[in-house]
Amino acid sequence: MAERAPPLIVGAGPAGIRAAMTLAAAGLRPIVIDEGHACGGQIYRQPLSPDGRDARARYGSEAAKATRLHRDFAALASHIDYRPSTLLWNLRDGAADTLRDGVSRRVSHDGLILATGASDRVLPIPGWTLPGVFTLGGAQIALKAQGCAIGRRVVFAGSGPLLYLVAWQYMKAGVEVAAVLDAAPLQAKLNLLRALPLAPSLVLRGLRMAAELKLSGTRVQLGITRLRIEGKGRVARIVYRTGDREHTIACDGIGYGLNLRSETQAADLAGCAFRFDSRDRAHLPLRDAAGRSSVAGVYLAGDCARIAGADAAEAAGERAALALLEDRGLRYDAARAASLERTLARIDRLRVALEAAFPYPAHWADDIADDTLLCRCEEISAGDARRAIADFALTEINRLKAVTRVGMGRCQGRMCGAAAAELLAAQAHRDIGAVGRLRTQAPIKPIPLAAGSPVDARQHDPAH
Repeated sequence: MAERAPPLIVGAGPAGIRAAMTLAAAGLRPIVIDEGHACGGQIYRQPLSPDGRDARARYGSEAAKATRLHRDFAALASHIDYRPSTLLWNLRDGAADTLRDGVSRRVSHDGLILATGASDRVLPIPGWTLPGVFTLGGAQIALKAQGCAIGRRVVFAGSGPLLYLVAWQYMKAGVEVAAVLDAAPLQAKLNLLRALPLAPSLVLRGLRMAAELKLSGTRVQLGITRLRIEGKGRVARIVYRTGDREHTIACDGIGYGLNLRSETQAADLAGCAFRFDSRDRAHLPLRDAAGRSSVAGVYLAGDCARIAGADAAEAAGERAALALLEDRGLRYDAARAASLERTLARIDRLRVALEAAFPYPAHWADDIADDTLLCRCEEISAGDARRAIADFALTEINRLKAVTRVGMGRCQGRMCGAAAAELLAAQAHRDIGAVGRLRTQAPIKPIPLAAGSPVDARQHDPAH
C-alpha cells in the first residue's frame, strides 16, 4: 500500500504553530509552508537579523506569548518539514503549488490546514497613496521586524483594537505620536463594558494603553469623519472633522486601517463554500466548530476564517489538527477538543463586543470624493466606479470588476475589494452582503513568469 502523503499546513503564525505541534505529537510529520522568513505570523513577527532588542522591547505585553510560540516551534524542527519564505499560489488536484527562490514546486498532501491569517482593511481616503502612509499592520511590521519607525511625528487613524496597540507601541519606542484618530463614536465604546467580564485583563490593558497615550501628550479623538491626508510628494498633515469643526495635525508619517480582513483566497481555491458574515462585513468560508470546511480534508484555523485574534488562533489551530486526526481515524483527545471549542465560543462572544466598540464607519461610502483613488493597481477612482455602476446598472462586484478592472491588479483585490463592494452597495442601494464577493483566481499573488511549471515535490523540498 502506498504511503499516505503528509498533512500540509499553510501559515506559521499562532494557528499554524499549534496545528503543527498537535500533528507532530500524534506521530505525523506535517509540511509547514509560510511566506515569512521565520515563524510567528504578523503578530509575533521576528526580525530579519538581530537588532539588539529583547522580546519585551519588540512585543511589549505579548512578549511571553511570542517567546513561548517561537520556542515551541523551534523544538519541532526534527518533527516537521518546515519551508519558510514559501508562497502558496495555487491549490488543485490534491496538491499545492508553491514558490520559493523563484522555483515553483507542487506539494502533494493528505489533509490541508489553512492558517493564512488576516491583513488590514483599508478604505481609501484622499491622500492615502502618498509616501509616508502605511497600513497599521505595515507600521507595526516596520517597528517589529526592522526596528524603525514610519516617521518622527506620527498619527494613527482608523478604528479597531490594533489602532491603539500600534500607537502605544510607537509611543513606548520613543516616537512622537501626535494623535490617535478613532472613527468610532464615544457611545460605541460603552460596548467595552460587555467585553469586560469576558476578558477583563485584555480590556483593562487596552484602556491602560489609551490612558498612557493621553498622559504622554497624544491627542486621542473619537468620532472623526471626513479624513484626508495632504502633502506635496510626501505626507505633511492629516485633516479631519468632529461635528462641523475641521482640525489639522502636522505629521510626517501616518498609520491607517479599519480593523482587519480575513485572507480567504486559499480557501476559495480549495473549493470551500462561503457565507456572508455581518459582523466582519465579509464573505467568509464556512466551517464547523472544529474547523472543518465544506470540503473534506480541508480545515480552517484562525483569522482566515473569521477575525478573532491571536489567542483564538492558537486554540483554533490545535482544534483543527485534532479534527484532522479524528478524520484519519487516529487517536485524539476528545475532552481537549471540547475544551478548545468552549474557549473559542467564549472568545467569539468577546469579539462581538469588541467589534461593536470599534464599528465600521457607515459614513465612508458617502464621504469618499470622486477623485479619490479606489484601486491603486489599476488606477480606478471612486468616480470611475460610480459612473460604471450607474451606466451599466451594476449590482454585483464581479460585474464591476469586469467593467472597470477594479481588483484585477497585483493585489488581486486585497486592498480595494472591500472598498469597492461598499461603494457598490451604497451606489446601488443594496445590502453589502448582496453584492457578492470577488472570485479568486490563481495565482493568488504575483509570481515570476520564469518560475515555469511546478516541480513535483510530493514529500520533501530538496532545499531542506
